[in-house]
Amino acid sequence: MEDVIFYNFRIHNMHILIAALHRPINPTGVCRYAANLAQCLTDTQEVSKVTLIVGAWQKYYFESFFNSHKIQLISVDIKNSSLSRNIWFLFGLPKIVKGLNPDLVHLSFPLPFLRPLFSVPVVSTIHDLYPYEKPEVFGYPNVIFNQLFLKQCIEHSDGLTCVSKTTLSSLNSYFPNIQSLKPINAIYNYVDFSNIVAEKSTNLNMSDHDSFLLCVAQHRKNKNIDLLIQSFSFLKQHSYLKDATKLIIVGNTGPETESLHNLIQTLYLHDQVILIHAIKDNELCWLYQKCQVFIAASSQEGFCLPLAEALYFSCQIVCSSIPILREVGGSNCCYFDLEGDAVNNLSQAIISTLKQPLNRTTDDFRFSKLDIAYQYLKFYFRFVCI
Repeated sequence: MEDVIFYNFRIHNMHILIAALHRPINPTGVCRYAANLAQCLTDTQEVSKVTLIVGAWQKYYFESFFNSHKIQLISVDIKNSSLSRNIWFLFGLPKIVKGLNPDLVHLSFPLPFLRPLFSVPVVSTIHDLYPYEKPEVFGYPNVIFNQLFLKQCIEHSDGLTCVSKTTLSSLNSYFPNIQSLKPINAIYNYVDFSNIVAEKSTNLNMSDHDSFLLCVAQHRKNKNIDLLIQSFSFLKQHSYLKDATKLIIVGNTGPETESLHNLIQTLYLHDQVILIHAIKDNELCWLYQKCQVFIAASSQEGFCLPLAEALYFSCQIVCSSIPILREVGGSNCCYFDLEGDAVNNLSQAIISTLKQPLNRTTDDFRFSKLDIAYQYLKFYFRFVCI
């Protein structure tokens, strides 16, 4: 059956349109997901073209990411506001789809759309159920609209992909009948740095021999960056880390940025905690390769691509003991409990991990590019008429 599927794909030469227009100016997990999706699809013979729709403010990142002639990048120059973006989702996107006539539209994250305006199948990727699980992240009344748009997208899409089994379980919890109504698959993000040469950032005043801990996370409450900074302070005060050891946090600014700066100042760590808001992939590679320990302290995640990337580089890893991080990390991480004295729990996990011998080999192929591309092709085949 699989051979028949691929034979039909080759005849069809699919054209996939990916909608990735999103608010952040600097790349986020959603941006990286959309870019990875486009790249893995164009590496297959079955897909002849991918059209990627982004905002004008996102153009630079995506232009620097791709090297495939199969990818057409279209940047939309509208005002980067909630109202303008949502109006464009409702009416601008259908016009582009009508003009380009792709075989399928893939919404890279949940956004409001009017299904009757699309003459081709529409599938959407669900990264998380935050509007329902963590409404405080959005605040009121914003969360009401986030819940409405998520619900509308889930119900109107022809099919859904979830970035993890944990997200799929949450989806079934909040929408218990949805899996009987349409195809839904859990498909991981892929990780592939094979064509990227690691390079230290010129803006980072460090040598190849300097010691540092690494966290890659946006400045949001669920990432628990404040917990990590407090644990880092504890480890420094009690001489569990060398005096010169740094904590490097890579991630976009967000609702917690100001409080994080205040915490760093309060703990007198302004020379030891480095916040990086924008970084190239080759610079990120260098950080993964050189860090003593990679840390993901989140209380909530949809997938956690940085954890999968850290696994790719066989980093020493410490994670909070939540279902999604255990799903992604498996037996390759040291887990700590967020309940009780979380600062002490995280500190002890870092101390324990630093004592372990470094193992730079991995046989985890769950996030391989070809395997992920194949899973998407099988999913698309359910909707595309061959």
